[in-house]
Amino acid sequence: MEYRQLGASGLKVPALSLGTGTFGGRGPLFGAWGTTDAQDARRLLDIAIDAGVTLFDTADVYSDGASEEVLGQAIKGRRGQVLISTKAGLPVGDGPNDAGTSRARLVTAVDAALRRLDTDHLDLFQLHAFDAATPVEEVLATLDELVRAGKVRYTGVSNFSGWQLMKSLAAADRDARPRYVAHQVYYSLVGRDYEWELMPLGADQGVGALVWSPLGWGRLTGKIRRGTPIPAGSRLHDTADYGPPVEEELLYDVVDALDEIAGETGRTVPQVAINWLLRRPTVSSVIIGARNEEQLRQNLGAVGWELTPEQVARLDAASTRTAPYPYFPYRRQEAFARLNPPLAG
Repeated sequence: MEYRQLGASGLKVPALSLGTGTFGGRGPLFGAWGTTDAQDARRLLDIAIDAGVTLFDTADVYSDGASEEVLGQAIKGRRGQVLISTKAGLPVGDGPNDAGTSRARLVTAVDAALRRLDTDHLDLFQLHAFDAATPVEEVLATLDELVRAGKVRYTGVSNFSGWQLMKSLAAADRDARPRYVAHQVYYSLVGRDYEWELMPLGADQGVGALVWSPLGWGRLTGKIRRGTPIPAGSRLHDTADYGPPVEEELLYDVVDALDEIAGETGRTVPQVAINWLLRRPTVSSVIIGARNEEQLRQNLGAVGWELTPEQVARLDAASTRTAPYPYFPYRRQEAFARLNPPLAG
């Protein structure tokens, strides 16, 4: 397993990490991903750790907290071998302080996460979404206190826009608060919006990407192809409306290219899709998911080999779409492109 720096921090993380949204199986949306219990979770962690995957990602809203509980049980006796990342900020109840990133919410959320995970610290704590109602100064001051108290080692965010992240980083620099070192983002061959603004921002500011849903919300598993309906039993029947939308023609163009390259390399469609992400600029780790051992072993096969430059170019061509203003001139007009050269992988 390859290990990389998490943004501009000193923390090294594996190129692949394991998301535990399938742990617990409680709740209407974030519990619908799987029903992995503690025994099965321990087996998945055995396989992951043996492969060098040491970062495990969860959130307080996954299975109404049960994901954190199951992960905590699965890491018993080996806390020193693993890194734990969790998130808070999305609603966990109907109360006025059950959502957001106020001081009251963050302090409560971290203490609750530590209790459920049965640990004394979080290696990475991320804000699950931007809270427009809470001043960034309050958020950063609270996170600073949590870091100083030893409850949190590093901080990051998830699903922020460019201006939200930059405003937070500027305030951290001004007030000498810990900077965010990670941004957990949606990025895939059928969802490359991350490249337009957040990727250059991450490169400039030292914020590493932790990629969620690298298979485009389950669309790049190899089961969906041109002229083939979504198979029975797929989670997409129930969850498609909650995930990032994808144009059908884009999906089919990408899957056609993935199919060809999978045949050339002897790899699976998901392995090719994940391998492409691993070479993208600013990507620190790609979060894979697994509802069973077979899925986990398949996804772990995305590392240890590389696509050729020609294969990467074909995937780029199949997945590229015109960027919105003001980003598209940099792709299409030489005068603008000279001022903004592509980021190195």
